[in-house]
Amino acid sequence: MTRFAGKVALVSGGARGLGANHARALVAQGAQVVIGDLLDQEGKALVEELGPAARFCHLDVTSEDGWVAAVEFTEQSFGSLSVLVNNAGIVLLERFMDTEPAAFRQQLDVNLVGMFLGIRAAAPALRRAGGGSVVNVSSIAGLAGLPGFAGYSASKWGVRGLTKTAAIELGGSGIRINSVHPGFIRTPMTAEAPLPPEAVGYQPIPRFGEMDEVTSVVLFLASEEASYVTGAEYTVDGGATAPIGGTGAMAALGIFPLD
Repeated sequence: MTRFAGKVALVSGGARGLGANHARALVAQGAQVVIGDLLDQEGKALVEELGPAARFCHLDVTSEDGWVAAVEFTEQSFGSLSVLVNNAGIVLLERFMDTEPAAFRQQLDVNLVGMFLGIRAAAPALRRAGGGSVVNVSSIAGLAGLPGFAGYSASKWGVRGLTKTAAIELGGSGIRINSVHPGFIRTPMTAEAPLPPEAVGYQPIPRFGEMDEVTSVVLFLASEEASYVTGAEYTVDGGATAPIGGTGAMAALGIFPLD
């Protein structure tokens, strides 16, 4: 498929999980992709799997210099940059009063400041390419309160405001910026801390989502099919945030007990 023929993408946090799934799909649909991640071994293995259409770049998303180097590496490798998938993120499951300030700040630095630095570094390259798309991977924790995820939720709410403000300011340069808000998705990260089926039993679609179901929305927003879409929020959560109470239903189920 040549949906992304001639397009060059940079995917942060692309070495495994959702990021790797996005990278594989972009390459499969004709893009050239740079995978940026701290996980050098996993990133290089993925590039070997994907072949000449992919490159790996060590990237700490909290480093301004690291982002500048990643964008320069992308342009040097493939000649331009037309898509940024801001995917890198971390999550710590802790009750609010047990969350140390350092852990709270760390999640803000990676999940929010990292996206700000990515957009800021990529914007000049996207302008040079004649415009492009930025897809910020947020979460349903950025749409509703999520017990046990104070730092993560705060950072993902911040991504919403960052996305909309950047979309307004950069739209005149032909740069579209949107956010995607996955719900409970089966990924290697969630497999390390599996949730019981009750966590999704109250949803209109009462099951866990699959990575491809998120990737399909990311690719839509990255593509020319979304040429009139910017500053928007796309929720991929099986309807988790639709009912009254939303994710608060998990507290009622005792999955994340409240004091």
